[in-house]
Amino acid sequence: MKHKHTVQPSTLIISVGGSLVAPSEGIDHAFLKDFKKLVSKQIKKGWRFVIVVGGGSTARQYQEAARKAGKLTRDDLDWLGIHSTRLNGHLMRTVLRDVAYPVMIKDPTCELKKWKQPVLVAAGWKPGWSTDYVATRLAKRLNAKIVVNLSNIDYVYTKDPRTNPDAERICEISWKEFRKMVGNEWDPGMNVPFDPVASRLAHQSGIMVAVLNGKNLKNVDDLLNGKSFQGTMIGA
Repeated sequence: MKHKHTVQPSTLIISVGGSLVAPSEGIDHAFLKDFKKLVSKQIKKGWRFVIVVGGGSTARQYQEAARKAGKLTRDDLDWLGIHSTRLNGHLMRTVLRDVAYPVMIKDPTCELKKWKQPVLVAAGWKPGWSTDYVATRLAKRLNAKIVVNLSNIDYVYTKDPRTNPDAERICEISWKEFRKMVGNEWDPGMNVPFDPVASRLAHQSGIMVAVLNGKNLKNVDDLLNGKSFQGTMIGA
């Protein structure tokens, strides 16, 4: 099933999963190149972008190494994840340097008065909040009604399709139903389509989330052009 939304160029919040930027086999420069091409093309049509980058396998590798070396608190694990998102965020900002605000945002509550460029790059903030939460917080501040969540899945499924052959894909789901699936607690390094704390804020703020596969950037292009796209709409 494909969705179609009538869209007018405005400010779009994109939460880019760290697994797209830094998968376990290494940094995906081809994705970064294609993503830059997409952003540059859509800027010419009047779009502005806030891009929030996740930690991906960089975060998981650091967290795993630290766990093996000794006893850690949740905050320790979270800070390793946060700094991984900032490393990936700096990479994204560097790739987009000709169109991006020169400073990567680490605090979604900070002043944005000097932001004139078409792109703003942000990353992790503080323990307890994921990059999905940072994206939702910025969406609320900027009155954006939709957050595009790019990961490496085509849809949200009823169960993990990698381990459950009977998992069914979900094209549209309410926040109430989605939140039943993911629960309410954030756990550093957890792997869910959209994190529980961000889901609660989006639900309360009337923000929809489109979950799309970032490996298929044509899909994102279609969404921005008001064409049919493949993915899951949460909160629709």
